[in-house]
Amino acid sequence: MKILDIVKDQNAIVFYRDRALFYETDTGFRFPVPIEDAGSATFNREEKAILLMRYIRKHLQNVEDARDAQNK
Repeated sequence: MKILDIVKDQNAIVFYRDRALFYETDTGFRFPVPIEDAGSATFNREEKAILLMRYIRKHLQNVEDARDAQNK
């Protein structure tokens, strides 16, 4: 999955777990946003994906790294 395909959508919070908000895009890509990063910011139920690109990119890298490790 390419990041440009993900960030053109909306995100919605699906659940909270282990000190992270989990957002899901319209395409079904789910990723965590650590609440430590929030500071005094407000996280809305729905956000444009482009605003959360930092977290999307980080999670995509984690998924790719896990896939690579599994293939070795």
